[in-house]
Parts: sequence; C-alpha cells; structure tokens
Amino acid sequence: MSGTDVVESIEIQNVVASTGIEQELDLKSLSLDMAGTEYNPDNFPGLVYRTSDPKSACLVFRSGKIVCTGADSVEGVHAALDILFEELSDLGIPLPDEPEITVQNIVSSADLRSNLNLNALAIGLGLEDVEYEPEQFPGLVYRLEEPSVVVLMFGSGKVVITGAKEVAQAEEAIKVVRDEVQKLGLLG
Repeated sequence: MSGTDVVESIEIQNVVASTGIEQELDLKSLSLDMAGTEYNPDNFPGLVYRTSDPKSACLVFRSGKIVCTGADSVEGVHAALDILFEELSDLGIPLPDEPEITVQNIVSSADLRSNLNLNALAIGLGLEDVEYEPEQFPGLVYRLEEPSVVVLMFGSGKVVITGAKEVAQAEEAIKVVRDEVQKLGLLG
C-alpha cells in the first residue's frame, strides 16, 4: 500500500480546542439567556452549549475558559466558537478582539487495509514504546516520539491516532506506522 493510500484513509473524528474570554461568567444566567445550553452544576461545573452545524459542544466555565469538542475539523471548531462568541456578544458580554484558540487534540482514524498480528507487532515495535494487554483492551497502544502522538492499532488494520495538534501530525504518524509495520514484514 502506498503512503498516499494510507494518508487518504485518515478521517478526523474529533477536534478539541481551548480558548477563553478573560472574564468571569454567570453560568446560571447564561443558561437562561441562551438556547441550546445545559447547566447542571451538581453534575458538571460548566455550561454546555451545543451547536448543530458544525456539530460540537462548547464547555463554558465560570472563569471564562472555554473548551470546544466534537467538531470533525479545525475549521469546524473555529466556526462553532464563532457561533458561541456571537451569542455571548449579543448578550452584551465583551469579548477579546481575537480570542486565541489552541488545538489541544485531534483524534483521527485510518485503515492500513490489512489484518495485523498484534502479538508480533508488540515484540517487533519494541516493548518500551508499546502497551499490549489483550485481556484489558483489544488494541495495541504505540507511543510515537516523532510525531509525538499515541496510535491505537487493532487486528483489523484499523488505527486511531490521538494527541496530534495538527492534521499533518496525524498524516505523518500513519506513514511512520505503515513504514514500521512494513519493515517488520507484518503488512499483508
């Protein structure tokens, strides 16, 4: 399988980003003023604001910190936060001109299109970088140094990449994994 094929199989599943508006918020009041929110401080300390297009959840905390999760692209995170910022602005809450948005984690999946012998991979990839306990979890956990991500590999050839801060890191990770598995002669 070529590098292009495996990179083309990557699908972003979730992007998590954080930002803030540099002031304290009255979450109870916001929950009454904004449609599409959930606020139950006994269960979770933040207000949950859901957007439908893009589909995401913005977790808004009293401190003004905000975490956006569930979008399937970096652009989607920005769009969801723009919707939230517009809602807050409409309520008269002053916002920074350019709130800094930091991508914390991109979770993506890919397919090596070949069954994998996880026992052989655990030994071949080196026990210092691998966790594999099939009684506990059906996947092999492979920690890459470069790029600095965690790759979950399954016997079906499906792969989950987590910890990337940019899509390019996920793309690089899947190439590294494919090359490593191929070098070991374990890619069908």
